[in-house]
Amino acid sequence: MAIHIKNLKVRPKKAAVNTMCGAQLTTMLGCWAATNDLHSTNACRDTAQALFHCMRTTPMPKKSHAPTINYHLARLGKRVQ
Repeated sequence: MAIHIKNLKVRPKKAAVNTMCGAQLTTMLGCWAATNDLHSTNACRDTAQALFHCMRTTPMPKKSHAPTINYHLARLGKRVQ
């Protein structure tokens, strides 16, 4: 059942781009592709260590709670009826 409410617009969520250790991961994958050293034993050892260090020391982002679209629709539903 669809309800049409005049002047009601829902904006899509904007995906937050969060690339923790993205540069280090890109460097390691590039090294693996160039040298075929998938176990990081020789040529890619330094890049793998840099990625591991970044992953150990970078704090995880905190999630903020945002009300869902269902919350807002339920809230507006009282005014529509």
